[in-house]
Amino acid sequence: MSNTFLSERVLGIQPSPSIAANALVSELRAKGRDIINFTVGEPDFDTPEHILQAASAAMRNGDTHYTATTGTLALRRAICAKLERDNGLTYGLDEVVAGCGGKHIIYHALAATLNHGDEVIVHTPYWVSYPDIARLNDATPVIIAGDESSAFKLSPQALEQAITPRSKWLILNSPNNPSGAVYTEAELLALAAVLRRHPHVLIMADEIYEQFVYDAARHVSLARLAPDLKARTLIVNGASKGYAMTGWRLGFGAGPAWLIAAIGKLLSQTTTCPSSISQAAAVAAFAGDQAPIGAMREVYQQRRDYMLERLASIPDLRFTPPQGAFYVFANVGALLGKSSPDGTLIASDSDLVAYFLKEHGLATVSGAAYGMSPYIRLSFASALEVIEEGCRRLREACQELR
Repeated sequence: MSNTFLSERVLGIQPSPSIAANALVSELRAKGRDIINFTVGEPDFDTPEHILQAASAAMRNGDTHYTATTGTLALRRAICAKLERDNGLTYGLDEVVAGCGGKHIIYHALAATLNHGDEVIVHTPYWVSYPDIARLNDATPVIIAGDESSAFKLSPQALEQAITPRSKWLILNSPNNPSGAVYTEAELLALAAVLRRHPHVLIMADEIYEQFVYDAARHVSLARLAPDLKARTLIVNGASKGYAMTGWRLGFGAGPAWLIAAIGKLLSQTTTCPSSISQAAAVAAFAGDQAPIGAMREVYQQRRDYMLERLASIPDLRFTPPQGAFYVFANVGALLGKSSPDGTLIASDSDLVAYFLKEHGLATVSGAAYGMSPYIRLSFASALEVIEEGCRRLREACQELR
């Protein structure tokens, strides 16, 4: 009965699988279960002290009122300065907008541009929300299948084949969640060459993990490498990952003024503006001491190497070492078709995730949630002792399958 009152767009999507997985961990822990959580998609560090101090000062100084819809002048200046410092990109104040997280910007950018029948190109493995946000805005997600042999990166040939007259957006996420893939300059330039031939396609560059790259990998913005595409590129970023500020809900978009104005119009009718306190904190994050980022990156690299070493000892797992973000996207194809000790058949990566959680207290996310099976996503945004215990449980769980 209740479904008769719900819209087709709501009935046509599912709750975010990664958020649902983390919520299940909290529920099981509340019931007394001992759960190792490898689903976590956020830094486990506290927000740096100088950012906390800026927020506290804002509250004590009465900075607790509505702000301009697109963000305070101080924040937009800080965003512009950050983009020039870190990305070599110059934007005007009317070309940046602040929102309640990166997802908020993505949603409003698509809402501002999509019509029924438009297509949004998404490459697997993708962040879980891209296809459903496209569907919510009456568009069709066009899914390009990824390939582990190419380190899960979109090829120019596959992009060319996916573009149609109805294509409105390409979403490109680097560093990538969940694979950890980081595009090189040569790879981005090859994609740019395709996009130049299709001027009706907008480009969404989701760079939320830009601060966390490892080994010889280096993050570079497509808009910097291909300045002629800047006028139809929206960079999505924020404070959540690099500054350990997920709960502050502060993201931003940088793009052409016409698009930023349209996003601002929608924001004025939805959330009005981000939290004034979060905006003050983000000014300190983007414009203040950047040393905490380097310290966190070093810890993540240590954790990544620690997890990879332990995963390598599990015969039935295969993985491509991530170059960025804080996840391992592991191939579990060799485990499918086996059975758990109670005789339950493991027919899919979703079955495997359920088995890990039920029998071994290990929470992971299935590759199906990211559009690509048979894989699981393992987060290394946890302390070394948690990674050690989680990998021990994972190895034991795999050994018990027959």
